[in-house]
Amino acid sequence: MSTVTTTDLVVAFGDRRAVDGVTVSVAEGEWLAVVGPNGAGKTSLLRAIAGTVAYCGSVRVGGAEVGDMSPRRAASAIAVVPQHRVLPDDMTVFDYTLLGRIPHTGYFGIEGPRDLAAARQALERLDASDLEGRRLGTLSGGEVQRVVLARALAQESGVLLLDEPTTSLDIGHTQQVLDLVDGLRTERGIAVIAAIHDLTFAAQYADRVLLLDAGAPIAQGTASSVLTEEAISRFSGARVHLMRGPGGEPVIVPRR
Repeated sequence: MSTVTTTDLVVAFGDRRAVDGVTVSVAEGEWLAVVGPNGAGKTSLLRAIAGTVAYCGSVRVGGAEVGDMSPRRAASAIAVVPQHRVLPDDMTVFDYTLLGRIPHTGYFGIEGPRDLAAARQALERLDASDLEGRRLGTLSGGEVQRVVLARALAQESGVLLLDEPTTSLDIGHTQQVLDLVDGLRTERGIAVIAAIHDLTFAAQYADRVLLLDAGAPIAQGTASSVLTEEAISRFSGARVHLMRGPGGEPVIVPRR
């Protein structure tokens, strides 16, 4: 279990600041949804928290500065589901899922019974056990997404970073994945930070929402306070109508 805290976080590529002064804290068992238009800096923020891109300011996971962690320690603490990935076509689904156990194996990298069980359990929880022997190159987009999530789940880290985790998934599997993440953060006290395009799903599942625009934090708080018609129109250019779900959460409906 871990907390995540960023302080005055900046990620720059040349003269362009992809992330510009983000300060946020995510507690154990809490879910933060990061929203904003394309190019807002959502992916760069997740990459900085994962320690895969240089940053200024501070990113601390479990009290330790991410930039000072070894790759193995960072991988043990932080699981990442990226939006874009390159997968080896000839690798089996099970072997790929088992890669999530690398931070936990010994010096020789030999998996034990616990590692094998964790990989199989992850596939089972994502309704992907029947894919275990398939080659990655034979999978559909939705199947690939579930397998990538299974690898992150098998990692058993205290922090889970998700970059558009429901891309290519139908609505049933989308709900299944989000329900699974919701259950995990409750069961295991995982801190979840997810970049999500679907604002209604963000409102339904996340405890808090962070709105980014041009890398800068515009607002953060409950979905009801952040996801207003004015904010959505201003920062995405979309015409929407705001309704309320059974729990009072915002439901965003596009308007012609």
